[in-house]
Amino acid sequence: MTRLAPSAINGRTEKGSLFADLDGVRRRHAAILAPNWRGRALTAVIAAALAGLFLWGLVVLEFSWLRIWNGLDQLGSFVKLMWPPQYGTEEKLRSYLWAMAETLSIAFLGTLLAAIIALPLSLVAARNVMTSRMIQFLARRSFDTIRGVDTLIWALIWINVVGLGPFAGILAIMTSDLAVFGKLFSEAIENADNKPVEGVKSTGGTHAHAVRYGIMPQVTPVLISQVLYFFESNTRSATIIGIVGAGGIGLHLAEQIRILEWQHVAFLVLLILAAVAIIDVISTRLRFAIIGKRAT
Repeated sequence: MTRLAPSAINGRTEKGSLFADLDGVRRRHAAILAPNWRGRALTAVIAAALAGLFLWGLVVLEFSWLRIWNGLDQLGSFVKLMWPPQYGTEEKLRSYLWAMAETLSIAFLGTLLAAIIALPLSLVAARNVMTSRMIQFLARRSFDTIRGVDTLIWALIWINVVGLGPFAGILAIMTSDLAVFGKLFSEAIENADNKPVEGVKSTGGTHAHAVRYGIMPQVTPVLISQVLYFFESNTRSATIIGIVGAGGIGLHLAEQIRILEWQHVAFLVLLILAAVAIIDVISTRLRFAIIGKRAT
């Protein structure tokens, strides 16, 4: 005959006594076990309001599944017009490849300049670096203001300032990413471990020494990883701003769409996808190498 362990017997006894006195437990802890009808009602009201807002937005924006279904034939017609992708003459191919290189240069230089300028500004916006709360607050709000304007809008602004061409594209990406990097960098700096900072100060180091030797070695891999990620993302952004005249492959793409050369459009789209895919693979491996993980 199998004998139960005392712990098992006691567990069953305690469990049985608990369920036997369930009504007593409910009476003694009525306030804890009572359903929170107010919270449930508030949750239901918020969910209903969000659902209503969603449906109202669909109606106002004239969302229609029927229009999507009817447009599938037109989409299929565009696909047929794009096949097979062609680049035309060798002269056009050289111009397309040069424009693609120009787009990559715009993305690289814009991202690099934004990171270089944002690094010192992010120190000003970090709470654990800047002692003046007023300056830190103004820096954060400045980042929010610049970040609220899309890259395409900045491209239109810089085109009117410096004229058409890749220089305007570089400035547009630099301005847009400057605010984003400032926010991300400052948050990374604020999340740094404070123990190395205390160690530097305990040896007689100044506040500047604590930032240089206590904070920056911790956050540098994170900052570089973010810059690499944005370089890959900005390759697509540089394509879009090229459509409005900021240089690069986007200008050729807009031109071919305008003259209805859909086979050339397909070739340019595939060229852009190939460039983005290659950059994504390279930047991903670099990011994993920097943060100490092995890319699979």
